[in-house]
Amino acid sequence: MKNPQILFSWRAPLRPYKKRSKLIIRFFLSVAFLLSAIVFFFGDKILIIPIWATLFLFYVLTITPPPEVENKITTFGIDAAGVVVRWENLSHFYFEKKFSFYTLTVVSHGPYYYHLYLVVPNEAIKNKLIEILSQYLFYQEKPQKTLVDKFISFLSDLIPDEIEEQTQDVLRKLKRASL
Repeated sequence: MKNPQILFSWRAPLRPYKKRSKLIIRFFLSVAFLLSAIVFFFGDKILIIPIWATLFLFYVLTITPPPEVENKITTFGIDAAGVVVRWENLSHFYFEKKFSFYTLTVVSHGPYYYHLYLVVPNEAIKNKLIEILSQYLFYQEKPQKTLVDKFISFLSDLIPDEIEEQTQDVLRKLKRASL
């Protein structure tokens, strides 16, 4: 028997994920070496530890695919991978696109403004979520970006994309072939 309190449910990865090539690992490694050398020569050798810890985090998140979880919209709130948040605690929601997935971001009321991130695998589920969540929460088409959000977007734009790497590889092979 189906639970009548569940309005909608879907299965999706826990976080947006895209399998990366070894060139990305090399990029992370070269940035870590460069930052470590700069820090080492300026004398704050203890800062090398967080640089390499961050490199390890990037490495693990790059090579490890996330597990698939079940997300539910109920009459009481949102159940995201076992974490239940009631409608009274939530303020608004919006969507962003990353790695060919839509990411549903649900924001709580102040003063803490907790964010709940849910991966939405396709456009049909996104449209169904907009229809259901709009009955309970305010929908923002263009979310307001905080300073931290802008900084994270800037840093993520610095990381090379797979398409650019493949294009560069093709250009290198063409140059070698023409010589």
